[in-house]
Amino acid sequence: MTRTGLYPGTFDPIHNGHLDLIRRALKLVDRLVIGVAVNSGKGPMFTLEERVEILKSETAGLPGAEIVVHPYSGLTLTAAHEVGASVIIRGLRAVADFEFEFQMTAMNQQLDRNVDTVFLMADPRHQAIASRLVKEIATLGGDVSPFVSAGVKERLMAKVAAR
Repeated sequence: MTRTGLYPGTFDPIHNGHLDLIRRALKLVDRLVIGVAVNSGKGPMFTLEERVEILKSETAGLPGAEIVVHPYSGLTLTAAHEVGASVIIRGLRAVADFEFEFQMTAMNQQLDRNVDTVFLMADPRHQAIASRLVKEIATLGGDVSPFVSAGVKERLMAKVAAR
């Protein structure tokens, strides 16, 4: 039986913390679906199509489980059902993340007890990284290279320049 995990997020843009969690999640499942949430409420810098394309590029060739990039809208639990995931993988950076994720997990358990949530603690080197902060640093002219790959930096700087 294939163990499928769903790692959901907005990934606007994907950063080194996301990539670290993806690498670690690949050790836990046979098939990792990276769920790219529409989440227009967050006002993404990159379109859904761009985020999907960037994720495919950034995860190509990573060793381990099969990787599928899957855009979705609506409930993460519904996306888990659509892709056959028995586990949702979430990253935790700080206590504030835990409080939010704890509540979401409890609600998901009420909706479907057959889908579990697994939390991976952020590597200390990546705990401060958030897509929102990476975009802010780029917009204000700072160097984002410690936080994203060279390819993501290039695309991010092009977006900033076009604004």
